[in-house]
Amino acid sequence: MVTWCCRIPAISSPLFLGPFLKHLPASIPKRPRRQWDRSNGVAAARAVRLFSVEALTQQQKEQIDRYVTALLHWNQKMNLTAVREVDEVMERHIVDSMALIPPIENSYVPHCGVSHENISIVDVGSGAGLPGLVLAIARPDWQVTLLESMKKRCVFLEHIVDLTGLSNVQVVRGRAEDLGHDLHFREHYDVAVARAVAEMRVLAEYCLPLVRVGGLFVAAKGHDPEVEIKTADTAIRSMGASVLQLCLVESHGPHGQRTAIICIKCQSTPKKYPRLPGTPAKEPL
Repeated sequence: MVTWCCRIPAISSPLFLGPFLKHLPASIPKRPRRQWDRSNGVAAARAVRLFSVEALTQQQKEQIDRYVTALLHWNQKMNLTAVREVDEVMERHIVDSMALIPPIENSYVPHCGVSHENISIVDVGSGAGLPGLVLAIARPDWQVTLLESMKKRCVFLEHIVDLTGLSNVQVVRGRAEDLGHDLHFREHYDVAVARAVAEMRVLAEYCLPLVRVGGLFVAAKGHDPEVEIKTADTAIRSMGASVLQLCLVESHGPHGQRTAIICIKCQSTPKKYPRLPGTPAKEPL
């Protein structure tokens, strides 16, 4: 059963991102191409430039500001993030989430055959809105659904939607295993994204049933996801997809380089997937 979260009144917040934004580079130099094992259908990894915070409009920067302010405020009462400082939130969450934009844009047009404008995205296990809220702010032409199972987090997400004035965001309370069988959501989205939710073989069963045939599943991972990708090969193929390519992105966070794993949905997911709630995590394919 799907529950739509109620909205609560917005609050104002002071601007504080100016000093931080001045120190962000406009772009990050590309790293050399690096070859990956093609035996599992994994294309060669390629480097992409970060979507720069400086490229945002003043309104978008103010929306980011309000989001970060509220995130840190609400984090005092509920567990939304382990970081406690503005700079850390920007480096580890905001910039890292924005790093998914170039891989989505660069993969969608050549492989999905249409423009990356006005695409529909579902952020599975959105949590504090990462990366979904950041994508919605940076790309107002994208229609973003934030899928989250915890009521408290959904209330927070709806608060941010009100606070930032976003009109391209929908918050849905529910589990991916349930919505994957709901006709309103199953194979409905152009792109599914996930960040810091689960290992790849579990994410595949959460996300790919929600993606239309010909759409993409994008997982934000660390600097060396090769073993995780190989382990997830059965799960990805069982969902009707294959790994398209890996995009290497330079992160401002403490762990340096990050990887966006891009999967393309080649055929419909068999009706038996996703399995019952909790099963994908307990018994990965």
